[in-house]
Amino acid sequence: MDLGSLQRRYIDFTSALLREGILDGQFTQLQQLQDESNPDFVLEVVTLFFEDSEKLLNELSRTLEQQVVDFKKVDAHVHQLKGSSASIGAQKVKDVCMAFRNYCEEMNQEGCLNCLRQVKDQYLLVKNKLETLFMLEQQILAAGGSIPMMW
Repeated sequence: MDLGSLQRRYIDFTSALLREGILDGQFTQLQQLQDESNPDFVLEVVTLFFEDSEKLLNELSRTLEQQVVDFKKVDAHVHQLKGSSASIGAQKVKDVCMAFRNYCEEMNQEGCLNCLRQVKDQYLLVKNKLETLFMLEQQILAAGGSIPMMW
């Protein structure tokens, strides 16, 4: 695939992620912080998000499987996941976390477990999409091009 096609594919793919609400404007703001002095900034921030999210999701699973659920602990983890999702622009993950926190307040274990499944689904979706986006970036750079900006 030639460079122009790769760059168009990148723009189309990123536009679709924004249009579908998988990502929001925060992600494009993150991209704007990346420059020659820090060319891997977005990848590094998103990789940290992936690592933290995996730990939080595992901890949420463990906590919600307990005989007596500590809803304050669940809410603290969900709050942390919501904040990190918002910071990278993972809109749908953040939205599910907002609903999740309501179930924590109500101490509704079944509602929390349902939200946990939804959060995991949305997290895996955004993770797969961002990994695809980063692979496209690598292909563009390998072809000698630059990453098109979305502003």
